[in-house]
Amino acid sequence: NMQGLSEQVIEKLAAVFPEVITESLDEEGNTCRAVDVERLKMLLTGEEPSGKEYYAFTWAGKRRAELEAARPTDKVLRPDVEGSVRFGETENLYIEGDNLDALKILRKSYLHRVKMIYIDPPYNTGHDFIYRDNFRGSAEEERQGYLFDDDGLRNFSAQSYAENKRANPRYHSDWCSMIYPRLKVAKDFLTEDGVIFISIDDNEVMNLRKICDEIFGESNFIANLVWDLGTGTTAGHFARAHEYILVYARNKSSVSNFANYEEGQTIIHGALKKISHKNPASEITFPAGFEFDGEDAVFTGEIGDSEKEYILSDEMRFIDGKLAAPTTLRAGFAMRNQVLDYIAGRDVFDSKGQKVKRFFFNSNGVLFYEKDKSIINPKTVLSGIANTKNGTNELEKLLGGKFFDFPKPSTLIQYFIQLATDSDSIVLDFFAGSSTTAHAVMLANSQDFGHRKFILVQIPDPTPPNSEAAKAKLYTISQIGQERIKRAANSINSLNCDTGFRLLKIASSNLNPDVYTAPDELTPEKLDSLVHNIKPGRTALDLLFMCITDSGLPLSLPYSAETFEGFTIHFYGGKTLAACFDKNLSESLITHLAELKPDRAVFRDSCFADSAAKINLEQLFRHYAPKTKVDIL
Repeated sequence: NMQGLSEQVIEKLAAVFPEVITESLDEEGNTCRAVDVERLKMLLTGEEPSGKEYYAFTWAGKRRAELEAARPTDKVLRPDVEGSVRFGETENLYIEGDNLDALKILRKSYLHRVKMIYIDPPYNTGHDFIYRDNFRGSAEEERQGYLFDDDGLRNFSAQSYAENKRANPRYHSDWCSMIYPRLKVAKDFLTEDGVIFISIDDNEVMNLRKICDEIFGESNFIANLVWDLGTGTTAGHFARAHEYILVYARNKSSVSNFANYEEGQTIIHGALKKISHKNPASEITFPAGFEFDGEDAVFTGEIGDSEKEYILSDEMRFIDGKLAAPTTLRAGFAMRNQVLDYIAGRDVFDSKGQKVKRFFFNSNGVLFYEKDKSIINPKTVLSGIANTKNGTNELEKLLGGKFFDFPKPSTLIQYFIQLATDSDSIVLDFFAGSSTTAHAVMLANSQDFGHRKFILVQIPDPTPPNSEAAKAKLYTISQIGQERIKRAANSINSLNCDTGFRLLKIASSNLNPDVYTAPDELTPEKLDSLVHNIKPGRTALDLLFMCITDSGLPLSLPYSAETFEGFTIHFYGGKTLAACFDKNLSESLITHLAELKPDRAVFRDSCFADSAAKINLEQLFRHYAPKTKVDIL
């Protein structure tokens, strides 16, 4: 490749020989335009170049991208309890930080556990945020005014946003190097029948498909969906009115055909919800065994005003979701005769003549029926589901302002959830944006009583200075996304739906760098620093979550803490993991913990005054809990 040529010379060559213009790396490793001199020589002389030809897809920096995917990370997740919603019990995760670091940290915990991934990465339009593989500051970045925190991580400021708008020209190589390692690591998350959906437009759709063919295998390509945007842009020769969604499987042969229910699988009739003077009550006796979808619980009391109440009464008890004993209820219901027919075992049909598969209560006491429909394969052209305007209106209505450009509508992602997930699947989105995926997961759960969990990752990309978002004190995209989840949760208001999230922020290692010093580099000063190998300011929860990811445990298990004799004990996943990081632990505290027989018990080296105290710990656990794995940080 010829480098060092002026842009004017390259432009002139491109006008005559566009096929010789390529991308390369300069001496500093930055992407630049270049000329393939061998190909140019062939065109000028007609001589065939030496060497074998191969079918290959490559770009400047591909080898570095492959190495980046394999390189481990020393980053950790620091929990933010205050920023979370129901931190202790929620099974949803929101991770703030660079998504490549997040994927590497989470890989052990979620290996082959995620049923569906949806991402909406930057389209490489020249106006979107560019993810870099390494956010540590370079001399050039410092010259441009970027700020870095104590860990050397990029502090995303308004100034960095302004500088990003004046970024380098749009290089395909840079975009490929950004997306490749992230998809490479993300593949490991998918279950054997897991599926990934990737939104993209014309700028990179061909490169993305080649990359996916390489990572997932051509045989695992499912579809290139065309999403009809409704109205198109007026610029150019055509009004651009579509985008794409690439669909790949981890193992296509394990993925069952998608079922499409265009009219909605479950039809809701809310009349049973009300007992009012305007809707006189009639009586229906529900026999033992009648289905109840939701938790084994009884809901009574007023909702809203005095004329509305849950129809579930104190007499109703459920075993495995089915009514334990016959119960007669007062209820005003438009399809009373059909319900009675269903209870009597007769066939029931709706107003369109479609057979009703079953009736059941949801956890709010609303009676549902499910139609017995045949499966239809969905079309590769998505039209009528939603468009970008729907997404914008949806977000503006929730947040009260235009805080985010071109958000995806929740109905689009909810459609994919309907096609590709089970009721208890994990859904991952590591380009979370405005958190549409979280909204869609909660909506899907509220409508079919599922227990799907979401994992979202978003870098704290700054909102533009003086924007509506910044004026509303939403200074980063991640803050917009978190606020969207909270407001969407309030709008859904389902008793049986997990609408919380556990906020975790990516940071540098909890351990001092000197811990990894080679023996021949140790000095007396460094030896002193090793006495306290945990960085100052790191909390007990920071250490606990480091243990969780090191153990490969899911980050969605319940968390609680209790105080015993003034010491704080942390419990994760019940008795899956117990930890105490306080100093000078008493023998009674250790005995109490050992008697609980957790699967794993974790302590800090500084918890013990001397070696004798550690030996005593081991003896106590050997006596009371011989199967417990004891670790000392």
